[in-house]
Amino acid sequence: MAYSPGVINKYNTDATLTVRLFFPVQFIKTFYNKTWQERYGEPIRADMVTTLWSITVSIFAIGGLLGALCVTLLMKVLGRKGTLLLNNSFAMISALLLALGEKAGSFEMLIIGRFIMGVDSGISLSALPMYLGEIAPRQVRGFIGQFNSILICLGVFTGQVLGLPELLGQEARWNFLFAFQALPALLQLCVLPFLPESPRFLLMERRDEAGAEKAFRDFLGKEDVSKELEEVHAESRAQNTMRMASITELLLNPAVRWQVVTVVVTMACYQLCGLNAIWYYTNGILRDSGFAENVIPYVVLSTGAVETLAAIVSGLVIERVGRRPLLLFGFTAMAFFFGLLTVFLNFQHQYLWMPYLSFICILGVIASFCSGPGGIPFVLTGELFEQSYRPAAFMIAGVVNWLSNFAVGLVFPFMQVSALQTNAFLVFMVVCVLGAVYLHFILPETKNRTFLDISQSFAKINKVPLPDKEMENVLAVKPRSKQVEANGKPELEPSFQF
Repeated sequence: MAYSPGVINKYNTDATLTVRLFFPVQFIKTFYNKTWQERYGEPIRADMVTTLWSITVSIFAIGGLLGALCVTLLMKVLGRKGTLLLNNSFAMISALLLALGEKAGSFEMLIIGRFIMGVDSGISLSALPMYLGEIAPRQVRGFIGQFNSILICLGVFTGQVLGLPELLGQEARWNFLFAFQALPALLQLCVLPFLPESPRFLLMERRDEAGAEKAFRDFLGKEDVSKELEEVHAESRAQNTMRMASITELLLNPAVRWQVVTVVVTMACYQLCGLNAIWYYTNGILRDSGFAENVIPYVVLSTGAVETLAAIVSGLVIERVGRRPLLLFGFTAMAFFFGLLTVFLNFQHQYLWMPYLSFICILGVIASFCSGPGGIPFVLTGELFEQSYRPAAFMIAGVVNWLSNFAVGLVFPFMQVSALQTNAFLVFMVVCVLGAVYLHFILPETKNRTFLDISQSFAKINKVPLPDKEMENVLAVKPRSKQVEANGKPELEPSFQF
């Protein structure tokens, strides 16, 4: 297939947004203290260091929220491809600020750089899944969409490796780790200009049929793309308007009510299921579990490897197993491992071997998350809506995603020091169970189905009438097919026979 350039594009962007803080936190706190003393002639107070560090961490989610709010307007004006190209500028600016902040003696540059990197991530996590969902044939749409998860995991693992003490995890080199995120952005700037725009965007929003046909040919590597064009035309004919729906119109439209609820629930569970708590505080959990300080960076490295492997396996089986079973398995398995982790943490000081079981549970949580909940929510957001609603849906998904991310980072430390303590993970277990129950009863399988077919599968629960037989025939007929020209009889497109 001609999707390999798009896969390279995905790796570049996901690696850009997933370089994380995998070196010891004290290096940055030492920099804050040194800078403060040089400016004001006195050591920084402990509470001020904590405040600056908290701002540095949490402002990433605020930037992500802003990026998610802006992405719909950007894609309307610049298109999917143009938005991704523009987004590289945020990655480059962020890399420069983060890399040069220590040399300039400015912790404000680090904070602003983290904010801009959040904006970059907020845009990427909406524009990229939408782009891939619109260029991929339905037979491999889930597989292509899962690259969003696979390459985020690969970016995380790369950050872990570069953050080892032997590489960039040293006090004299930590700023170079931030500079690394500029490399994927540069690679994308070299590759993306040669890739076509989304053919669905060109045909349904720009009315550029010639451009859409050429884009399909370039992506699919074949000359006859009439079937793909007619699938988009059928979806266009089924919609009442080609105008892009606003957030308000999406929320008030009863025909997509349960699609919106499903996206909100899935995205909220994606963040509130507890994986961010594991990632944000893995070092502390391992330290409390009895692992030596000099061993922790290498133990954390194994978590990134497990995460990447689980995401790859999920991508390989998603078109066979389906989205729904992988999501149900992922959330159910996470609940199981959170329950075990709680038990093991409560007894870790009584048995020498108990910390190792705690670590196995951490790996189980990570693998379960990446088997489905780690990537499929972004695939579903693109699949559950037709073209006119998709940009607004991604904005809602992005807002829920980043607000939930911010909430976990803000609340979990207080949960740890409250009466819950080692029982804090039971809260995440409940979230996973509730998410699995909702998806079991509400979510239909979307594997190998057209966008129009998926939308119609919600008609009953949304209490809106299904298309009558006449409309179904209109959607199924290929008016420009060669068979019609040859014998005057309409040829039915199997994908639209409900």
